[in-house]
Amino acid sequence: MEDNKYLQALKKHPLKFSDEEAKKRVDQILASEFDKNNTYEVYKTLYTCIDQTSLNTTDTKEHIWKFTEKINSFEGSDPEINNVAAICIYPNFVQTVKEALTADIKIAAVAGGFPSSQTFIEVKVAETSLAISDGADEIDIVINAGLFLDKYYQDFCEEISELKEVCKDKTLKVILETGALITAENINNAAILSIYSGADFLKTSTGKGYPGATPEAVFTMCHAIRSYYKATSNRVGIKVSGGVSTPEDAVKYYTIVKEILGEEWCNKELFRIGTSSLTDKLYSEIVKERK
Repeated sequence: MEDNKYLQALKKHPLKFSDEEAKKRVDQILASEFDKNNTYEVYKTLYTCIDQTSLNTTDTKEHIWKFTEKINSFEGSDPEINNVAAICIYPNFVQTVKEALTADIKIAAVAGGFPSSQTFIEVKVAETSLAISDGADEIDIVINAGLFLDKYYQDFCEEISELKEVCKDKTLKVILETGALITAENINNAAILSIYSGADFLKTSTGKGYPGATPEAVFTMCHAIRSYYKATSNRVGIKVSGGVSTPEDAVKYYTIVKEILGEEWCNKELFRIGTSSLTDKLYSEIVKERK
């Protein structure tokens, strides 16, 4: 039914645990390691890994300008804490952010028919290209879940590869929409095929219409990333998004990433948190811990 090379890629990186085992192992990791990572130093690291996000139907140029200015105003205001990693917005606001931004952070745009990915590849290519020409440093796209679930792996992979070609040296984050894939096997296979097709980062969720990130989904994605890294030395980042709204949530995901992928993944180059509501809460905890 499909080109053998995609099945071969999956065969090289099989899932080695069940959904129930994933939950059990996540619970064990958090029970033994969470408290060690629930610290001031980790909070500071987490702050710098945030993709500060505004993806609202009601977003306006004025709102995005003020949103950007708030991030600008944080730059250099606290000698102990660096700014967030990126601003993440709809592609039509990239130019607004580019004009307003003075902070030394990345501009990330969702593109490619976000959040459903249900449009023509020509539209996805055009939207991605326009976002980059307006100044985007990073592009967040959603997998075509319909193609994946129907096992049209060639079409699925070629879409991602084509968009990576458009991105060239810009960072391509591929959103698996784990809440729609549901099972660990689906999440693992979508992760492997996305990396195979050129993803620089894997991302859990859009936060639109399906359940967001879960510890079990991130556990599974980390194992896929680790398996691919061991086989190829290709380091792929992970972005957790969809419902990450408290410092405790962030520490949980940091702990899972650290335990499976190691300390080298625990920085903004390889770990991101997409959120619209975590930043202020996390900063409040940092200030509280410092007193």
